[in-house]
Amino acid sequence: MQLSDLLRSEGSLTIERASQAFAVHPMTIRRDMQALEEEGVARRVRGGVVLVGPDDFRRRQGRNLGAKRKIAEKLVPLVKGLSAVGLDASSTIYQLACEIRDVENLTVLTNGLAAFDTLQFRPGLRVYLTGGELEERTNSLTGPLATAAISSFVLDACFVSTSSLDPMIGSSELTMGEVEVKRAMATAARRVVLAADSSKLTSKAMARSLPMDRVDVLVTELDPDDNRLDPFRGSLELL
Repeated sequence: MQLSDLLRSEGSLTIERASQAFAVHPMTIRRDMQALEEEGVARRVRGGVVLVGPDDFRRRQGRNLGAKRKIAEKLVPLVKGLSAVGLDASSTIYQLACEIRDVENLTVLTNGLAAFDTLQFRPGLRVYLTGGELEERTNSLTGPLATAAISSFVLDACFVSTSSLDPMIGSSELTMGEVEVKRAMATAARRVVLAADSSKLTSKAMARSLPMDRVDVLVTELDPDDNRLDPFRGSLELL
């Protein structure tokens, strides 16, 4: 069991409780808790951490917002002319949802509650919410019901983000629920568009999601010629 798993099970953890559970020094637990906070899983409190609640999605929306909006501007043209797309529940792809307008007969499938709320009444769209188990931290629906719903669709493209991106490992997430949804979308889609701001190039997450050979287009806020993207160059399209 990982520290993050224990936190999700109990909702909050003290340093003492975690140190006893994993039989490691409190300083190690402090470092691990700090990493969970940086990943957006936990919030530090006196003597430990608490699992972030539904308002964490709103906090993530505001994090690196300028970069996410720039990414959304690059993504919008990729939606034009398509018939069916999948959107994950990330705060980055939510910015794309906010910009989808002036389309005709576009079917959108999402497991993100915020994206669904934003899109459901817009003209020219037919919007489907996957169903599934509510994941409060990400304001999303995950689990077997979500993946089964996704597998019923044939998507022209899926637009997903990630918690961490490594040229050798690919994308990684904080929970297996997120991994399963993104894999299901990639399987259902003819084209996989991965959107990630540059902070994801240096972050870490525990659960492997999509290998780079499953990704067709990588979209960041960076100029495509930026040397930080060199490890990804040649294997996919950079925007």
